[in-house]
Amino acid sequence: MGYILSIIPLVSFSQKDWSLKLDKEGIKVYTKNLDDSPYKAIKTVCIIDASLSKLTAVLLDISRGTDWVYATKKCTLLKQHSPSELIYYSAIEVPWPASNRDFIVLLKAMQDEKTKVVTVEGINKPTYLPEYKNMVRIQQSYSKWVIIPLANGQVKVEYVLQADPGGNVPSWLINLFATKGPFESFRNLRKEVKKSIYSQANLPFIRN
Repeated sequence: MGYILSIIPLVSFSQKDWSLKLDKEGIKVYTKNLDDSPYKAIKTVCIIDASLSKLTAVLLDISRGTDWVYATKKCTLLKQHSPSELIYYSAIEVPWPASNRDFIVLLKAMQDEKTKVVTVEGINKPTYLPEYKNMVRIQQSYSKWVIIPLANGQVKVEYVLQADPGGNVPSWLINLFATKGPFESFRNLRKEVKKSIYSQANLPFIRN
């Protein structure tokens, strides 16, 4: 899932040059300047009490994205390719004076057989549906979740995203909200994964 912004796959998300902008409630939000974009890349890191299956199930449960993803007003499943791959549509509310945005993403989950690390990639598909009136379609986006199993029923989550939101949006306005969105989303995610609907989550492609 990508909150208000999600990037160009060629961007390098190495560990270098990240700047810590927020460290609160066990959630760390970093930003990184990019050479080819005025918009910052964002990385969020935290530890969550959940199994690999539970957290992955939440990420793939598109219909409930509005419950926890910051600024999301609509989240609709468009096509389910397999239990681990789907395409979804999301509409997001952007701070005034900018126009609201929407995006279409191919979401793919996979697990490393040896390390059990789960990766969920969000690949932009802007032409999958015609653009809607009074809504700016995000044309360039990429996001990536890395879910690392820990002891005692916990996982470490690293989420990286960046995007060009398109249209006439001052970079300072988007960058101003670069920490608020990820922080609020992760606070909500911690609550979402504890809901009873995910208590028996069991995905065929995930080994806990």
